[in-house]
Amino acid sequence: MTDLTKAKVISASLGSVFVDGIGAFISSPVLSVFNSPNYVIFPGFCDVHVHFREPGFSYKETIATGSLASARGGYTAVCTMPNLNPVPDSVENLKIQQDIIRDAACIHVYPYGAITVGEKGEILADLEGMASGVVGFSDDGRGVQDTDTMRQAMLRAKALGKPIVAHCEDNSLLRGGYIHDGAYAKAHGHRGICSESEWGQIARDLELVKETGVAYHICHISTKESVALIRKAKAEGLDVTCETGPHYLVMDDSMLQEDGRFKMNPPLRDKSDREALVEGILDGTIDMIATDHAPHSAEEKSRGLEKSAFGVVGIETAFPILYTYLVKPGILSLERLVELLAVNPRKRFGLPLGSDFSVWDLNASYEIDPKDFLSQGKATPFAGWQVSGKCLATVCGSQIVYRA
Repeated sequence: MTDLTKAKVISASLGSVFVDGIGAFISSPVLSVFNSPNYVIFPGFCDVHVHFREPGFSYKETIATGSLASARGGYTAVCTMPNLNPVPDSVENLKIQQDIIRDAACIHVYPYGAITVGEKGEILADLEGMASGVVGFSDDGRGVQDTDTMRQAMLRAKALGKPIVAHCEDNSLLRGGYIHDGAYAKAHGHRGICSESEWGQIARDLELVKETGVAYHICHISTKESVALIRKAKAEGLDVTCETGPHYLVMDDSMLQEDGRFKMNPPLRDKSDREALVEGILDGTIDMIATDHAPHSAEEKSRGLEKSAFGVVGIETAFPILYTYLVKPGILSLERLVELLAVNPRKRFGLPLGSDFSVWDLNASYEIDPKDFLSQGKATPFAGWQVSGKCLATVCGSQIVYRA
């Protein structure tokens, strides 16, 4: 490292490539303002599960606002889910999104292609045509209900060398539920979503992974049974990875309020599920943390638990929440958190880091206020939480893309 900065570099397992890469940039006068031992430099975080809503739903979020919010959260790379209009299920539809990304994104934005046409779960999308332009295939927001359709998707994705990224949800078990089928739902007269709706489809897909050999990644796991299934699959040598979200690691359904900002899919589960997820983070069963950043309009989130849209925002609060409530209490090491946020996502999806990084003041304490968000979405279950850790600057492609 250069003498120009005393900031501590936290690179986890990235090693000297990352340190040398940022050294050249920090040695220029542009970042000499961060000459303090109180500041920490992290490799740019990578979120493999975000919803930037464009094209089709720009009143919720755009590529421009979503990428700027990401930069404020220390992220320099994100993977965008395909529940858009038009759905990126063909080369032509994918190009619409790619053109917007090229013109509007301030960080690296990598799209997913849909598994099925229109994400309807019936006809496979043009996987071959889209393969060179996507990081993988997902019907996120909907589980692929038909077993043979998923089998065929896995076989084609395997041949293309691309992962299947699965939103696991058995529609036959939902029964109109909208929060976890637990104590809070029963006490307040809400319809619950059972845990099996998630882990049952994971179990089905893991059998298909054994059959096809596809690289398989599971989105936003939330139940203890899911953790156990994935742990067993890894022990058997299957090519399986998974993610969970910050809210599932620090919240459970005992913390619910009658407010749409607590409604997401999958829902906040039982305390025992949260504890199993933390254990999965610690023992390596869970490979990465992804926010599932899912902005909606204020009106769409103002209808209470039953009628509000599913989804909360999280990309601006992920690191402060995880640092404050997992690292500072000694549950998780800071180096392990960097692996979960920056290293492992890139390794799994083959994404480069380059010299991307962010600078943080870990001693800065403040209250999370959605009015400060750069995202168009403001619905967060963390409003009012006290946190430590403030991003001072984010550098992507040798450009300062965010500065506090």
